[in-house]
Amino acid sequence: MSRTTKPHEIVERALALSTADGCVVIADEESSANLRWAGNALTTNGVTRGRTLTVIATVDGKEGTASGVVSRSAVTADDLEPLVRAAEAAARGGSAAEDAQPLVAGVPASPDFTDAPGETTSAVFADFAPALGESFARARAGGRELYGFAHHELTCSYLGTSTGLRLRHDQPNGTLEVNAKSPDRTRSAWAGRTTRDFKDVDPAALDADLARRLAWAERRVELPAGRYETLLPPTAVADLLIYQLWSSAARDAAEGRTVFSRAGGGTRVGDRLSPLPLTLRSDPAEPGLESAPFVLAHASGDDASVFDNGLPLSRTDWIREGRLAHLVTTRHSAGLTGLPVAPAISNLILEGGGERSLEEMVAATERGLLLTCLWYIREVDPATLLLTGLTRDGVYLVENGEVVGEVNNFRFNESPVDLLSRATEAGRTEQTLPREWGDWFTRAAMPALRIPDFNMSSVSRGV
Repeated sequence: MSRTTKPHEIVERALALSTADGCVVIADEESSANLRWAGNALTTNGVTRGRTLTVIATVDGKEGTASGVVSRSAVTADDLEPLVRAAEAAARGGSAAEDAQPLVAGVPASPDFTDAPGETTSAVFADFAPALGESFARARAGGRELYGFAHHELTCSYLGTSTGLRLRHDQPNGTLEVNAKSPDRTRSAWAGRTTRDFKDVDPAALDADLARRLAWAERRVELPAGRYETLLPPTAVADLLIYQLWSSAARDAAEGRTVFSRAGGGTRVGDRLSPLPLTLRSDPAEPGLESAPFVLAHASGDDASVFDNGLPLSRTDWIREGRLAHLVTTRHSAGLTGLPVAPAISNLILEGGGERSLEEMVAATERGLLLTCLWYIREVDPATLLLTGLTRDGVYLVENGEVVGEVNNFRFNESPVDLLSRATEAGRTEQTLPREWGDWFTRAAMPALRIPDFNMSSVSRGV
């Protein structure tokens, strides 16, 4: 399909070609720009553009409604009808969809549905790139080497349905990751940021923080495995709670398969999960973390349904003042479990803690560990949501309110649900970039958490 053809026109053509009982079409117009650097010098940069078309056909039968989903990129005019027919053939050849519901109707059209898509370009780095160059000079003078990646993308999604929905959402997304290393590569520190436009990112501030962490690492302290009072920074809290959100499908809980299942049947909705008055929520209108205000589902699963496409979204409290308030539901799973409809939303905010910064929490620590970030997080036991993973790029020993050196890395074994129940302090909520899940989920705001007995189960020799 020619790039001069607007996405909304593609959506309309696909709908017009449909002979199924119902049809949903999603056109995603994608553009991205990136910068890479190594050893205090830019190495590569680039700009990409692409288009993906997803067609969802629904066919009514004696046993229920079946659905067929086909997605393809770089669709040409000649490819459009075969794509629609492929989705219809998949629906007609499949069994009834368990999550079948009437397609959503009655949602007012987006006023910009027929407008051309926007796109990002290297101009998004116009102010950032010179400031990054100044950081290279400072790092070189200070004996540090900076490595990193800046990425910005804009996805314009157009949703049309046979029930009359015509919706659009533009999602900008920017991430910045910087590693500072000592020349002998024995010391490493990491910092990351999430941004919508790179106008709120300060490379000088990141470099100053990295320089301070490398200085902390000049003294090395070896510690054994064990339980330590630990300060989890916002990025680590985000990685753990994002996994918790991904594991909070209501149907799984009702069927007794997750940490949110109640012994004897049902779910733990209403149970107290934390003694702190913490609220974990998602809101498509959250300033700085805006996300799609309606369901955009390219496939069905435990926590999403293609039949819900276009369903309006609003603020949802997953945990409210320490108590489990909602689990993720589609219209189908809400009917099965008796819980309210609460689809997944593409951001996550934890709030309700104090106003202290991470630095102030360090100053109030008699003895404990300060983490930089977590990585290689994997699930061990879904019944308890026990996770394992590794610390990375700096674990620091705090004594009498000051960082006194860097310690070895660890493997940890912890459940985020258990951590919430044991946390003794939450700091100030701030926007953060999850280190582990930053390729899939970037819109998060979290406080630091103080855990009195974080389980460092074994020593890791990674940097």
